[in-house]
Amino acid sequence: MSSQPQVRHSSHSPMGDPAINQRKKVTIHTLHSMYSKKEPITMLTAHDFPSAHVADAAGMDMILVGDSLAMVALGMEDTSEVVLDDMILHCRSVARATKGAFTVGDLPMGTYEISPSQALMSAIRVIKEGRMSSIKLEGGACMASTIRTITRAGIPVLGHIGLTPQRQHFLGGFRVQGKTTASALNLLRDAYALQDAGCFGMVLEAVPAEVAQIVTSKLKIPTIGIGAGNGCSGQVLVQVDMTGHFPPGRFLPKFVKKYGDVWGESMKAITQYKGIYSFLSIVYMQRTANIYGIIEEVKTREYPGPEYSYPIPKDQLVEFEKLAENIRPCTETDYKD
Repeated sequence: MSSQPQVRHSSHSPMGDPAINQRKKVTIHTLHSMYSKKEPITMLTAHDFPSAHVADAAGMDMILVGDSLAMVALGMEDTSEVVLDDMILHCRSVARATKGAFTVGDLPMGTYEISPSQALMSAIRVIKEGRMSSIKLEGGACMASTIRTITRAGIPVLGHIGLTPQRQHFLGGFRVQGKTTASALNLLRDAYALQDAGCFGMVLEAVPAEVAQIVTSKLKIPTIGIGAGNGCSGQVLVQVDMTGHFPPGRFLPKFVKKYGDVWGESMKAITQYKGIYSFLSIVYMQRTANIYGIIEEVKTREYPGPEYSYPIPKDQLVEFEKLAENIRPCTETDYKD
């Protein structure tokens, strides 16, 4: 039989093999090692094979299939519209492309709040059908029993506190959390509860940098910041946001740094219509360059600087620092139903 590669006369071909110099697979132990060495952890969202392919090739430590795909991939109004079957489909696509990064699949709204058993069933589907390495869910101390149920089943959980988009209506919109002493203390209590419940880490979203840094310093697990300053153990951004893969005039949160202009490059390529190879090459190189940029800036803590962070009144911060000394890590009995 001939050893010649198959010749294709169709545009419907695979995306291509991963990078030749494949790195060692990132695991929970890898993340814990990075945390203990105080090496910043890089995380980026991906919602399909191409976005995961480039994020993994660029060297991301973690790839999150976030429920933000409701807006950036499915054109929905907010994350409350996406359902578990949608997430699993996208998780599978991302998993096929990811060879090195540690993957996390979001549990969408309505799939874990009713009971711990409901949450465990959803988490199992994300792992078994979605082929993810772990799951993420939103909520603080109120979700501790649910998280403990999932972790006891052997499924790693990434927590998410601060601004929790699935609860935007309860929070009064997409508002910064932890801006007052009381709010910051609640955030710290939530962080302790998630740590005790068995989370391997947690996302801190839209929290003043000083508050996030204090919370991070009191934990024994990594924090991944998004709009929470550079004092967290790592950073995460939505890939579509940071690569500029959207039309001009689209609203961006304060914490987003636009590293590139994929939309502009794509428009240029398509307009000139130089051919599919030219188009894909331009987009791939542009995306990869953009993601290399964020990895470098996260690792050196250049990003996010003060211009990408939220403030807290000085008097509130001083009071929080003082009272935080009296808050101690909780135990399982502190949040039993």
